[in-house]
Amino acid sequence: MNLRGWREKIDEIDKKILELINSRAKIGMEIGKVKSKEAKAYLVPDREREILKRLEQENKGPLPEKSIRAIYREIMSASIALQHPLCIAYLGPEATFTHLAALKRFGSSVDYLPGRSIADIFMEVGKGRADYGVVPIENSMEGVITHTLDMFIDSELKIWAEVSLPISHNLLSNASLDKIEVVYSHPQAFAQCRLWIESNLPGVALEEVSSTAEAARLAASGKNSAAIASDVASELYSLKIIAKDVEDSGPNFTRFLIVSKTSPERTGCDKTSIMFSIKDRVGALYDMLQPFRKYNINLTKIESRPSRRKAWDYFFFVDMEGHQKDANVSHALRELEKECVYLKILGSYPVA
Repeated sequence: MNLRGWREKIDEIDKKILELINSRAKIGMEIGKVKSKEAKAYLVPDREREILKRLEQENKGPLPEKSIRAIYREIMSASIALQHPLCIAYLGPEATFTHLAALKRFGSSVDYLPGRSIADIFMEVGKGRADYGVVPIENSMEGVITHTLDMFIDSELKIWAEVSLPISHNLLSNASLDKIEVVYSHPQAFAQCRLWIESNLPGVALEEVSSTAEAARLAASGKNSAAIASDVASELYSLKIIAKDVEDSGPNFTRFLIVSKTSPERTGCDKTSIMFSIKDRVGALYDMLQPFRKYNINLTKIESRPSRRKAWDYFFFVDMEGHQKDANVSHALRELEKECVYLKILGSYPVA
């Protein structure tokens, strides 16, 4: 068959795909009406996980699983947008890694609201101007983002889900490497690329800015300047990629939290996050951890932060495997609450 014949076959298949996608969308709209009538959540993480898992198992190729997930993420995003308009707040501006994490989770058919700070994201969701907010919580190389932890101390928002995003930093500029005089980036990005910068850009001025996307914007407007940012930022701000993957070691992942006023249902593959404070006495923290050992609960993370209310008073943040409705987790939390000064469940949500 010649080229024209193959293209005509593609056109026929595209027509069928279009009809099927719109048929799926119509059913989705009917589902949306039922959800509205029964006051049920429009977004159900476990249902989306179930669909993607089934499709991956049924996929016989040649498209890889990664492509199938990307295609259906957009199909589901469009379907949700038809059921109910959603607004997602994220740490902006456009093309930050937080923006990319939001797109990975919600697709491009929902509305996005960039915020200047992590506090802005919590405020937009808390005031109801956004349905969900996406904020960074930790990086596999540089550790926890403390400001996000601090926001949970006074916020009533819940953790609705988490997203894990592989991070790849690039040197972006419209100047050649030997002409670069200043590099802009976020402090976390500089920290993750420290050795590469010392080896390849010795003596070049480093300017910290609020985000990698803001760094790209500044690099695009300045002469002999560069940014360490994502490849998406290079497209958005018309910058060349001078060097790819300039982070010092890999794999490099950042974990993001999705916050909301609501909590998802138990899925059977969940994580629970809590914060608590303890009495100032010898062995207090050791005693607090005993219920988790007693009920065989695996703790995946523990961090401490000053309470800012009293000198040498701390809050402890803990991630554990399981859902707060699981019997062992529920028993452990009840025993913990009896011993600690303050306990707050930040959310039970599906593992990324």
